Amino acid sequence: QVQLVESGGGLVQAGGSLRLSCAASGRTFSSYAMGWFRQTPGKEREFVGTINWSRGNTYYADSVKGRFTISRDNAKNTVYLQMNSLKPEDTAMYYCAAKRAAWGLTSLSYDYWGQGTQVTVSS
Repeated sequence: QVQLVESGGGLVQAGGSLRLSCAASGRTFSSYAMGWFRQTPGKEREFVGTINWSRGNTYYADSVKGRFTISRDNAKNTVYLQMNSLKPEDTAMYYCAAKRAAWGLTSLSYDYWGQGTQVTVSS
């Protein structure tokens, strides 16, 4: 059974950094794509970025491009979201997700989800 567990969220001042982790288990993820999404109350889940597990290539939403970086550690079966130059509008619950094969830019295309980790950026 696939399990995704996020960690690393917290409270940070604007301009600061956080690194989120997503520990994946229950499957060999070499043929998967991993995605990061975020959601605030009353809004739809928003795509943040994605990584192809085997190749390591990435794609980001325009709103985070140049500030956020996704990477993975194959030995630890973990995907990371490094967030720099954080803004108050980055405040959200952040979710890790997994899907087979190619990148997905919408939440509906993902098969597995973590429970989320809260990121709060104060001004």
